[in-house]
Amino acid sequence: MRSAKGAAQGQSCSSPHQDKALDFYVNKLGFEKREDVPMDDQGNRWIEVAPPGGETRVVLVRGYGDWTPEKVGQFNSNTFETDDIQKTYEALKGRGVEFTQEPKQEFWGTYAMFLDQDGNSFVLTQR
Repeated sequence: MRSAKGAAQGQSCSSPHQDKALDFYVNKLGFEKREDVPMDDQGNRWIEVAPPGGETRVVLVRGYGDWTPEKVGQFNSNTFETDDIQKTYEALKGRGVEFTQEPKQEFWGTYAMFLDQDGNSFVLTQR
């Protein structure tokens, strides 16, 4: 899995529990941890994860930037692309990732939608 073509170098994902989010992205999605550094004396950290070999990083946000509790569990524009959506879907589902949309063929390609541990929604595509 990789970030969609033309994606920004960094995208954020709101999470009130950074350790749980880190565990999900590394152990369920198979991402690499790129950064994990303290941000303040309240326990907030700057955590970046990315698909293996990917350029775009996802920042697991809590307590800084535009983070608010209301942003948790929302659809965001983070889209990930794969060469074989059915294989990726089966692998992620086997690791306990919850899908809200099974792979579906459209005129532009195939997509599926999944949730992270906080209910944030993501798109998985194959063109």
